[in-house]
Amino acid sequence: MGGFTFCCGDMGPAMEAKGTVTNEILEMIDDDPRVCYINADGTGNGGRVQQKQLQYPDRILDVGIQEMNMVTMAAGLAKQGFLPYVQTFGPFLCVRALDQIHNDVAYNDYPVRLIGTHAGLSSGYGPTHNTIIEFGVMNSLPNMTMIAPCDAEQCKKVLRKSLNYPKPIYIRIPRGEEPLVYNQDYDYDFEIGKANVIQEGTDLNIIGTGMGVYGAVQAARQLEEEGFSVGVIDMHTIKPIDKGAVIHAAQKSGAIITVEDHNILGGLGSIVADVLMEAGVFARLKKIGIPDTFVEFGYPEELYPYYGMDGAGIAKTAREFLK
Repeated sequence: MGGFTFCCGDMGPAMEAKGTVTNEILEMIDDDPRVCYINADGTGNGGRVQQKQLQYPDRILDVGIQEMNMVTMAAGLAKQGFLPYVQTFGPFLCVRALDQIHNDVAYNDYPVRLIGTHAGLSSGYGPTHNTIIEFGVMNSLPNMTMIAPCDAEQCKKVLRKSLNYPKPIYIRIPRGEEPLVYNQDYDYDFEIGKANVIQEGTDLNIIGTGMGVYGAVQAARQLEEEGFSVGVIDMHTIKPIDKGAVIHAAQKSGAIITVEDHNILGGLGSIVADVLMEAGVFARLKKIGIPDTFVEFGYPEELYPYYGMDGAGIAKTAREFLK
């Protein structure tokens, strides 16, 4: 049971994923002449983005509050051989601009990188700004790859791996200061479509994605202290999902809990269930996430416990599930 020694503690350091992603893209622009960065009213005055825009006016673009035009512009750049990274609020990207994502990007199979920020419940702005449908939408969209990194450091790994990935990608990141799942001593090879198995369990395996991974680690620690053997899988790629990791976890423990900052209908839990049914592998399955409802108003630190998605909530559900 040594896997968790490399994961952060209860009061682990926090790091802003949104700012980290922007800075990493700006560095990639320096390194790779294909890379473009397009945002929707996100440049600001006097910041690093504006300074870089003066240096690369043809590859750093701000379209204003025109998310649909932004996606179509990215598709055009991709057609010309560029590698566009598009970043804006999640609901304005995967909902408002879905027509353009569907017709201009996915249909043409262009390597556009769509980055939806303020993901899940992290915005704190209520139902119009919570994005809890991307997994289901992108999983059903042909040619699309769907990734939900668990922390800011993993976001950087995703971006670097995306440089030579041939297909369109939707990358879902939270808003602010989120805890790091992996500390600096834990180095791992990140591969799109390949889950990171933090630890295996024989009583239960928790499959988390995005913000759900941190809660899964905290819950597993609590349960281990009570004598349970609990594994944690970081399923950062929703599509294509790592079927082998899912099947192995089911065979190892016979019990799986999925944790996602997303509607439990059509999300990670539903995809895991599909994998098990198609493989003919039996395992008990419990989904933790947002019930099929518009989310209550509140900040993430209030909403995660409310929906049982924090460490204590996951552990409580697991105890009842394992009886």
